[in-house]
Amino acid sequence: MLLSEAANSPLANLVPWVVFFPLIGLLINMIFGGRLSEKAIGAIASLAAGLAFVVSVLQAVYLFGHPEGTVVPLFTWIHIGDLQIDWAFRVDTLSTTMMLVVSGVGTLIHIYAIGYMHEDVRIQGDPSRFRRFFVFMNLFILAMMILVTGDSYLMLFVGWEGVGLCSFLLIGFWYDKGKDGIGNAIAAKKAFVTNRIGDFGFLIAMFLLFWAFGNLDFETVFARVPEVAAASPAILLAITLFMLLGVAGKSAQIPLYVWLPDAMAGPTPVSALIHAATMVTAGVYLIARSYPLYSAAPQAQEWVALVGGVTALFAATIAVAQFDIKRVLAYSTISQLGFMVAAVGMGAFVAGMFHLVTHAFFKALLFLSAGSVIQGVEHGLHHVEHDIRLKKKLKNEGVYFSGHHYDPQDMRNMGGLRSRMKLTFVVYLIGAIALMGLPPLAGFWSKDEILLEAMKLNPTVYWLLTAAAFFTAFYMTRQVILVFFGKPRTTPAEYAQESPPIITAPLVALAALSVLGGALNLPYLHSFTTWLEHTIGGGHAAEAAVETAHSTAGAESWISSISWGGFNPIVALIATGLALVAIALGVSLYSRRYQDLQKLPFARRPDDPLRPILGPVFTLLHEKYKVDEMYAMILLDPYVRLSGWLAEVLDWRFWHDWFHDVVLAGSYNALSRVVSIRIDLGVIDGFANGLASGAQALAASLRKMQTGLVRNYALSVFLGIVLILGYLVLSVFVS
Repeated sequence: MLLSEAANSPLANLVPWVVFFPLIGLLINMIFGGRLSEKAIGAIASLAAGLAFVVSVLQAVYLFGHPEGTVVPLFTWIHIGDLQIDWAFRVDTLSTTMMLVVSGVGTLIHIYAIGYMHEDVRIQGDPSRFRRFFVFMNLFILAMMILVTGDSYLMLFVGWEGVGLCSFLLIGFWYDKGKDGIGNAIAAKKAFVTNRIGDFGFLIAMFLLFWAFGNLDFETVFARVPEVAAASPAILLAITLFMLLGVAGKSAQIPLYVWLPDAMAGPTPVSALIHAATMVTAGVYLIARSYPLYSAAPQAQEWVALVGGVTALFAATIAVAQFDIKRVLAYSTISQLGFMVAAVGMGAFVAGMFHLVTHAFFKALLFLSAGSVIQGVEHGLHHVEHDIRLKKKLKNEGVYFSGHHYDPQDMRNMGGLRSRMKLTFVVYLIGAIALMGLPPLAGFWSKDEILLEAMKLNPTVYWLLTAAAFFTAFYMTRQVILVFFGKPRTTPAEYAQESPPIITAPLVALAALSVLGGALNLPYLHSFTTWLEHTIGGGHAAEAAVETAHSTAGAESWISSISWGGFNPIVALIATGLALVAIALGVSLYSRRYQDLQKLPFARRPDDPLRPILGPVFTLLHEKYKVDEMYAMILLDPYVRLSGWLAEVLDWRFWHDWFHDVVLAGSYNALSRVVSIRIDLGVIDGFANGLASGAQALAASLRKMQTGLVRNYALSVFLGIVLILGYLVLSVFVS
């Protein structure tokens, strides 16, 4: 069916343009970008993302009048037997929420990237890649829009794979940089391979879905959930658990989270767009979209919630001991994704989606602000390198390196930046406070809603998330103090420069959203809950069904029963009190004790005040619990050794040297000798040579008749005539 045949509102029929506009943008830059300026390339890409945002807003306007939503078919896609799938766009409150987040935050990041990549391509020494970057960014927006608007699991999977490809391309954007010139390429490969493991789970879930439900479009599957749940609950459990494996890969949950910290090898706008605000939330969206499946599989919900809770705490503890400014935020992202996964796993779908939206605001703000800090320090380093006196001063300072170069991302090389980068400091502080979950910023309202639902539905997960919230406040306090407070610890930090308006303007917009975003779902109003109720099974109704299965007792039940219009003051006070304690502890350690440690000689100075206190525990946290090393020992090293054995022994020595050279080549040579010597030379050539020898012997016999004497030839003619005449006479008499 063509788009024009869909009986929908003109506004709803515009939804395919959320895909078409990014497609047009990337095609223009691909074809004509070589003749355009950097500003024109960035403007085209940003305009494409911005127009997709405008279409998303129009979809929201449509849904205010038609909250039940609609499906807009574009063309017939796969019609094979019982499998009938059209390429169709689902317009409902859930998909539109994701469209608004992806395109809205994505547009701000595109604008920021114009200024950031202008500097980055020159720092990295290859300005020609500027165009390629924006082509990849538009391609990501396109793939993400397919993911969130698809009307079937198969169409969703197309977008799912598309964003995975874009992630690989953008993590490895500077593929020839990093450790040993291949570090970034290895990080991209790690992300790609890890996500393939998750994609395997999603694929198996889809195969099982088709087997059990006979189709993959959402309406058909969801309509038959009660029937399948009653007839084959084990199949439903398997489907949801395999989906969880896909979620663990895409949304960086235990055990497949290890790719996300290394993904910080990509440019900072990539970290903000793909690895903080949008792509990594695809797993959360998948569970929310599949709410009928999970609501009918409580065992799967238990596993999802537990995985999210454990991941949230696990990643938060690692962030405490990291020194790279982006790596701290990466582990923070893993932790916050754990909050979202735990929420949707418990059945608190609205709370999980609410945190997804607010987290997109303040985490994109933090990543982009971190990029502003990094470039500010890089400008300071550039200034130092062109001043002989300052260059000598830098050599005598205690500096932390990345390889053999000054590391502008190491927080130990910073300090005192609040006076050099005032606007960046203010917006970074807003993002940090929102992430800590302090009132009245957006993070407070969404995190509090998750904690309240956890106390009602799953006390174990509640305490895991509460502990994670404590560590979140601590590591963000640590980061803010190390980066912005105290005195500059290195000369480049002392000469850091504020970023230009094209970078800081999107930061201000995101800071405003981080402050005001909580208004989306304030107590008593519940605007966001009402909005999503039209799609996610009645919002609170879904949560109530799960609450029945997870009833609590004692103090927790009494506390969770308190409600001021959906707001629980005790839960909020506990979380806020713990955050304030964590902040006080962070200030004590990093504002006072750290300054005292700076007075020690660099060789004797601990790199972190926690190291002398925690000792080997801090080292274990800094080394990320040695999970990468454990994976290497258990999986990667045996795999590499097996691959080496298969390549060297099985493939080369056995298959090539023995089977090919001895068995095949030897047998062929022996057979060739038999055919050549015995058959070809002995039989065929013998026969041919025999004919030649016979002809030669006959010729030798006949040669004797050639005497060269005329009388002999005359006699031969005479005899011939006699024979002919005799034959004729004899013929007459006989007749």
